[in-house]
Amino acid sequence: MTVAAPDAEGREEEGAAPVASTAADLAKAGIAGKASLLALEGAPVPSGGVVEMVQGRRGVPLRLARWRADPGTTPRGTVFVLLGRADFIEKYLEVVADLRARGYAVVVHEPRGQGHSGRLIRGQNWGHVASFHDYVADLDTVIRVAKRPTDGLPLPKPYVLLGHSAGGTVALMASYRLQRDIDRIVAVAPLIGFSGIGMPGWMLGLVIGAARLAGFGRRPSRARPQPPQLAFDGNPLTSDPVRFARIGAYLSADPGLVVGPPTFGWVKAARDAMLILHKPDLIARLTTPTLLFACGADRVVAPDAIERFGRLLPAGGTVLVPWARHELMMERDALRAEFWAAFDAFVAGGD
Repeated sequence: MTVAAPDAEGREEEGAAPVASTAADLAKAGIAGKASLLALEGAPVPSGGVVEMVQGRRGVPLRLARWRADPGTTPRGTVFVLLGRADFIEKYLEVVADLRARGYAVVVHEPRGQGHSGRLIRGQNWGHVASFHDYVADLDTVIRVAKRPTDGLPLPKPYVLLGHSAGGTVALMASYRLQRDIDRIVAVAPLIGFSGIGMPGWMLGLVIGAARLAGFGRRPSRARPQPPQLAFDGNPLTSDPVRFARIGAYLSADPGLVVGPPTFGWVKAARDAMLILHKPDLIARLTTPTLLFACGADRVVAPDAIERFGRLLPAGGTVLVPWARHELMMERDALRAEFWAAFDAFVAGGD
């Protein structure tokens, strides 16, 4: 499924109203999607969910899944899971089950350009976005769906954003754009600073700026694309072999979930988002209670940058998990237990 981005790359349309569409609206617009979830042996799809396609900013279709809390639990609110770059809903089904068992309704959507949401470059699986503001606008759409679902009562408040990596960055950006809707934010390994890129930030800015001026904004930023399935030994994502293998099994079973290397445009959009978040006047407005997680063995994002940013937040703090790699929620059980203990204390137990 491919949707060509109609606007100039990087252009932000402040005030553009995202619209949550019914299936009939999407069909009328000619938008098709894979509104189902893939089950693997040993990794079933949690029961009782609704999977649908909704229309995001500028008509890009978004695949969305939502569940109510497990029957018999005390309702605690709704958690919106914001995925990282190249993630897909199925990868987080274990997290969905963990949240539902705690009494939370759960909403997960695939960001534009990945999973079975609309791809933005025709005929290619490269990861691309014009601006992280598009991600925030799409989140607004998703929250509207939660408030007015077509099949029942609104999902319960309070609303918690649980974002991973680039999804954590989106959650932080949304905390001032969508402040009235959001009660708490948990950002796991948020993309506050790149790790291991081999050049300072100012030089990266020059490189991606030159690439875009040369017309390469929608071209991949890596000459040798990373294969969709890495070897477990030395991988930067998780030290848990079972969860790592599960990710690969999903991609093998459904190659349409694979996302290739980020484009220069995506890297610029990510860098722009990081620069925005570090503006002093914006930091002062990030008053939603926020908990950041930094992973001590992270080679994808910079844990020291996360810790520094956490100290700037007026209503935030940081938990460092020393031995965790980038995918903390996909880590081995002992490290996940550290995450869930801190999550429970923060979200359910107070600031």
